[in-house]
Order: sequence, then structure tokens, then C-alpha cells
Amino acid sequence: MAEESSGRRVVVIGASSGLGRCIGIGLAERGHSVALLARRKDRLDRAVAEAGDGAVAVACDVTDASSCGAAIEEAAAGLGGIDALVYTPAIGHLSRIEDTSFDSWQGVFATNVTGASLATAAALPHLKAAKGVAMYLSSVSSSETPPWPGLASYAVSKAALDKLVEAWRAEHPDLGFTRITVGECAGGEGEGLTGFADDWDGELLGDLVGSWVTRGYMTGALMDVRQLVDVVDSISRTDASVCLRSVTVAPRLVTPEELPVHPDQQGDQR
Repeated sequence: MAEESSGRRVVVIGASSGLGRCIGIGLAERGHSVALLARRKDRLDRAVAEAGDGAVAVACDVTDASSCGAAIEEAAAGLGGIDALVYTPAIGHLSRIEDTSFDSWQGVFATNVTGASLATAAALPHLKAAKGVAMYLSSVSSSETPPWPGLASYAVSKAALDKLVEAWRAEHPDLGFTRITVGECAGGEGEGLTGFADDWDGELLGDLVGSWVTRGYMTGALMDVRQLVDVVDSISRTDASVCLRSVTVAPRLVTPEELPVHPDQQGDQR
């Protein structure tokens, strides 16, 4: 590991809200120079104000190749290079698999998978120059549990993201590519709170959440987002001698008596 005091030049994509915002601001607080990328520039500006001097806000739509490429170049110019890339965007439509439309499948994959590859390709020359690292937030539903009923497109896309990370590592073994599997986490306060489930149908959620609990997919706890930021911080400081291929950050198990599950307070499982 590099010395703790040595901050890196880090691009965080999906930093306008939720876990991405928490990671971007948290890394700035830990001494990194950060570029915060997302579609919602007004929210990015507020995040940059909170992150402090040296932080940069860049509008970016990961589903648009030209926007993604231009944003990465603007971020690299603002930071003077890129040592680390953190990809956090994720959408998950709540729908029974037979009711999941073509447009829904296409939208989920465009954000959760294709956008990750577009961003990595755009950042590749800068990461090569820095012998840097790239990190991608994945989900327990893609590797540690079967797909959750109602979230098929999300789980399938995250499984594809896991394989995408391996493909990038196979073709560019001189760089560090890390899958960060994230368990239940509600994010932070205000715009740092996850909006992952904001557009879910409440009635359908009520029908499905019981199966998530009885199948043991939910821990019954929410992880402190600062612990996730600490992990990202540590990985960003690794040098060219090591690659952390996969890390899981999840809540410790508790009993229902210790912490009841509330369906309206589900965390973001990236």
C-alpha cells in the first residue's frame, strides 16, 4: 500500500447522489483530489462545494459514448491525470421477470454494464500512464445470493458487470481492476441517501419483500457508508505491485430481534 498521506487523483462516476456522492466527498475528506461525474450538474455542484478545494464537477451521461469520453477528458485535465476510477452508477427496476420490457432491460444494461466499459475505455490512457486502478460497485445479488425476485434485470446486469471487470483485467493485466461487492447500505444524509428504490411500485414491493426475508437474502441490517468509503480509499492507494481482484463489504448478520426489517427502508445493494 502507498503511504496514507499520499492522495490520488480519483474520478468518481455517479457522484450526484447516494453511494457515489458519499464516496466522492469521503475521498476528498481523506486527502484525494476528486472529479465528480454524473448527469445532474446542479447536484454535482453542491457535492463539489461540500468536497472542498480541488474537487471538480463534470456533467456526464454514461449511456452516451461521446458524453462519457468528453467528461473523462475534462476530468483528467482538471485533475492533471487519473490515478483511480470509481464506477458507481446502478439502476434496478422492480418488476417480475415476465413483465420486464425490452426498454427496461436495455436501460439497465446501458447504465450498469455498457457505461462502465465506455468510461473505462475513455480513462484507459490516463490509467496506463499512472499505473492506476479501477473499481466497480457490484452487488451481493450477483454473486452471494440467487437473484432476488423482482430484480432479475438488476442481478443479471451486475453478474455481467462482474464478468466485464474480469475481461478488462485479462486484456490489461498491468492495471488494477477491482470488483467491490456491496451489501445493504442506505448511503448518507440528504442527497447522499440512496434513491435506488425511489421509483419502485409499493404494492409490488410489498408482495416481494417477504420472499427476500424468508429466503435469507436480507441481513436485516444496514452498513455504515463510511466503511465502504474506507475500502475504496484503501484500494485507490494501492501501487502497481498488487491487484485486489474482489472485495465484499456487507453488514454483519443480526437477528430479527436485534434489528427488525422495514420494507420501506431498504438499502442500496449495488
